[in-house]
Amino acid sequence: MEYENLHEILRSLYDEMIPLSADMAAVAKGVAGLGALFYVAIKVWQALSRAEPVDVFPLLRPFALGICIMFFPTIVLGTMNAVLSPVVKGTHAMLENQVMDLNALQEKKDKLEYEAMIRNPEKAYLVSNEEFDRKLDELGWSPNDLATMAGMYFERGAFQLKQDLKDAFRELLEILFNAAALVIDLIRTFFLIVLSILGPIAFAISVWDGFQSTLNQWFTRYISVYLWLPVADLFSSILARIQTLILEQDIEKLADPAYIPDTSNTVYIIFMLMGITGYFTIPTVTGWIIQASGGTNLLGKIQQNASMAAGGAGAAVGNIGGRLLKK
Repeated sequence: MEYENLHEILRSLYDEMIPLSADMAAVAKGVAGLGALFYVAIKVWQALSRAEPVDVFPLLRPFALGICIMFFPTIVLGTMNAVLSPVVKGTHAMLENQVMDLNALQEKKDKLEYEAMIRNPEKAYLVSNEEFDRKLDELGWSPNDLATMAGMYFERGAFQLKQDLKDAFRELLEILFNAAALVIDLIRTFFLIVLSILGPIAFAISVWDGFQSTLNQWFTRYISVYLWLPVADLFSSILARIQTLILEQDIEKLADPAYIPDTSNTVYIIFMLMGITGYFTIPTVTGWIIQASGGTNLLGKIQQNASMAAGGAGAAVGNIGGRLLKK
């Protein structure tokens, strides 16, 4: 099974799990209804106790959240995915274009490297069976010729073993690279499914007074996790573009008949290691894109104001106590 098919399976899994969020709406309706009752009662009681007119507009918030809970898969998830999906499609198209160019250049480079090895009379027999047979035919059966023949077999075997080890290590790095991409996509899908299914509960809790930041945090986390895939595609596009530039330089060098190619693939291995490491920085980078002021900042401000108020009250009490002692 190809890696792209595994990504498609994860996307279809997310689509199949979204309807489960409707099952949580029944529980969320009860929590939201109770929270709306207390929210409206407290606001109305506060306005009546101050002999002020009741402001109706803030009282509409619980009802708006209730509508979102009742039609959560359509109104909330449908709208969010419709807005964010073009970003995913755009970055994926960029990645596909870069990968197509990279594959074409890699095939061209391999062909030029083979031709360059064939042009080198000292190394041609290592990659060409015809050249190897021709050199064997030129040798006789003298002891020196037999020693040369044994050396040719040994050198050709060592060369092929070295190439096989390099190909095996390269294939291992490619597997790890694709596995890192699958890990990011799997964790992203899991987070999105959890946020989608428990989203109505988060909306219901945000109805309660004092938990309004829950709604902001839910939107922030959902958008941030959803953008993991576009950021991963952009990262892969950058790596593919860098490899394309390196391949273009190698192709220009191979155009020179006197150039002897280096088949170590060191640069490719380095970029594969960089790609594997870079994939796990995607959640951090995505957190820089979208942020929202949550309950932490609010609690910090409340604590700061409370400390200032407590300090002022303490100073006032101290002054009053000092005056009483003087009297």
